[in-house]
Amino acid sequence: MIRRHELSDAEWEFVRPLLPESLRGRKRLDDRTVLNGIVWKFRTGTAWRDVPERYGPWATLHTRFRRWALDGTFERMLRAAQAQADAAGDINWLVSVDSTVVRAHQHAAGARKGGSAAPASGAPGAA
Repeated sequence: MIRRHELSDAEWEFVRPLLPESLRGRKRLDDRTVLNGIVWKFRTGTAWRDVPERYGPWATLHTRFRRWALDGTFERMLRAAQAQADAAGDINWLVSVDSTVVRAHQHAAGARKGGSAAPASGAPGAA
């Protein structure tokens, strides 16, 4: 049964080849379970410790997330998804850049109240 925040079979088949192979000999938690836990965590915005136990220990999820983030796994997934969507014509690469500038009032920028510390002699406002 696929739950709300879990990868579908098609999504899993897309990302499975992009995941790094385990180089260690001991048995580890299934990558699909871990990835579903990571997806659940970010889709719900919860803390790592609050991820349901069905996804495995939270520390395992966090460790695998950090490892995959550092080795570029998520970047490979993004590039592959973009390439697939671009090939299907689902991405419009037209970008609009707006150079509007909104200036803040001088008091909003942390200016000293009352102006400068002491006006120079002969300057307007000097007594």
